[in-house]
Amino acid sequence: MNNLEVINYGSKILKLNNIDSYNLDSELLLAKVLNTTRENLLINLENDIKLNIFNNFLKLLERRIKKEPIAYIFNKKEFWKYKFKVNKDVLIPRPETEIIVNETLKLTNAKSRKNFLDVGTGSGCIILSILKERSNCKGTAIDICKKALKVAISNAKMHHLENKIKFVNIDIDKFNHYKYDFIVSNPPYINNVDLKRLGSNVRLYEPLVALKAGVDGLSEIKKLILKSKKLLKKNGKLVIEIGHQQIKFITYLLKKNGFYVNKICNDIQLHPRVIISTNIS
Repeated sequence: MNNLEVINYGSKILKLNNIDSYNLDSELLLAKVLNTTRENLLINLENDIKLNIFNNFLKLLERRIKKEPIAYIFNKKEFWKYKFKVNKDVLIPRPETEIIVNETLKLTNAKSRKNFLDVGTGSGCIILSILKERSNCKGTAIDICKKALKVAISNAKMHHLENKIKFVNIDIDKFNHYKYDFIVSNPPYINNVDLKRLGSNVRLYEPLVALKAGVDGLSEIKKLILKSKKLLKKNGKLVIEIGHQQIKFITYLLKKNGFYVNKICNDIQLHPRVIISTNIS
């Protein structure tokens, strides 16, 4: 068999198993076992495949058939401008979360000397992306999961940021440290009903502790807002990702706790996704 025949075989199998991105995934999986890029694979479609390569391809194909996300199969995911290591202990970074990075960078400049706190850091993709572009800033990243922090620490080392960030295994409730200029977070915000409706690629593989947030989907965001009031400097900024149906209550809760709502950012589907507020009292 050659590359094209293997790609077509994989695409057919994935399509039969209801994988929407069957063509792309088949190409990516074959490129992975060939240790090459997808682009290079596609200009060498006539090259023959060795049996051991085909067998390795079949192993990855089997994992994808079971709905395991490509990011976990490859143990990496691109986010913002960078690559990050990921595994089943952390959420896969998503494009909408890049809004947090983009908006935070708009609120700072290249010479800024700000102190950041990232709550529920997971892979560390948010805080590390910010620190990569703000070399004079420093940060603290907290997470209740020790295994997630291992991934974040590994990413910090990979991006040569280990001296600019401190990692703490703690819940926001118990965290009492000095005041921060910025708190950024992609907290859990999925309610119990919606959690059961998630696709099997998410529900069976991604850490539910990083997704579930009680009956109303707001248990963790409530904690975050209340604690941020104490952890932020006056005029410090809170930049958080939210569920698009939660905007009214979260806006109310922020105002009630002495925050001024600066901006609500929509995602690509025009749903409210990130809210930026200032601690004014």
